[in-house]
Amino acid sequence: MAVGARSGHGEPEDRPDIPGNAESAGTTAGRTESDDDSPSNGSTARKKPRSFWKELPLLIGIALILALLIKTFLVQAFSIPSDSMQNTLQRGDRVLVDKLTPWFGAEPERGEVVVFHDPGGWLENTPAANPNAVQKFLSFIGLMPSAEEKDLIKRVIAIGGDTVECQMNGPVTVNGKALDDKSFIFKGNTACNDEPFGPVEVPKGRIWVMGDHRQNSLDSRYHQELPGGGTVSTDEVVGRAIVVAWPINRWATLPIPKTFDQPGLNAAAALAPGALGFAGAVPIVLRRRRHRAAPERQKQD
Repeated sequence: MAVGARSGHGEPEDRPDIPGNAESAGTTAGRTESDDDSPSNGSTARKKPRSFWKELPLLIGIALILALLIKTFLVQAFSIPSDSMQNTLQRGDRVLVDKLTPWFGAEPERGEVVVFHDPGGWLENTPAANPNAVQKFLSFIGLMPSAEEKDLIKRVIAIGGDTVECQMNGPVTVNGKALDDKSFIFKGNTACNDEPFGPVEVPKGRIWVMGDHRQNSLDSRYHQELPGGGTVSTDEVVGRAIVVAWPINRWATLPIPKTFDQPGLNAAAALAPGALGFAGAVPIVLRRRRHRAAPERQKQD
């Protein structure tokens, strides 16, 4: 038997005469588990995630700030406290009011349902609310309707520059055009038999408002003795009510009735400026024509 022969199942032969064996062996022998896992080899240790309970106050703070911003600049919830807008709105409904559009200078339009601050004297006999601290806070950030502010909700019937009136047994007319209000006033109500009015010329920057439950609404008709003659300044308008959000079975949008889109409703307001513009343009055109015709006559002479 040859000296030094080993079985193929034994330990590998140590061959110092083969280049690299010693280095390889030394490297293998020198490796430990800590060499692979230690941060000293360049790998970055993972940070332990923060506890949910530590993140919760931050999340709540962000949510409250967003709610306050939305309430201030975008939409706000309002509660319907009376029956003056039946059947469009019922007592206890919650509506969302668009507060963004007025920021861009948009004025209320005929037919819109709007929320506005008490112009002064409209709610003087209404008992003051007494909300608790939680209600005040939730109202402040917009998660509950305001319980302290004296706000009203009515439909815009006429805007600045319009002439509006309603005589006994007659319809409401705006700039001489009769409104077909059967689609939105309370069933069985008359247009204004409880309080006929007009004609009233609505000043610029103001609106004339009426409730849809005409015989149960202390609206513009009943405050004509106050400053503004029953009209409301557009500066007092909080925004347009766009949707009934609560209760769920009452969910609905609040579109403008078609009668407010009838042709000619703006005619009376637009006629005077148009006529003045035409009258002013005629002399200018005639003068230009005479000026152009003068050289032609000189050539012919």
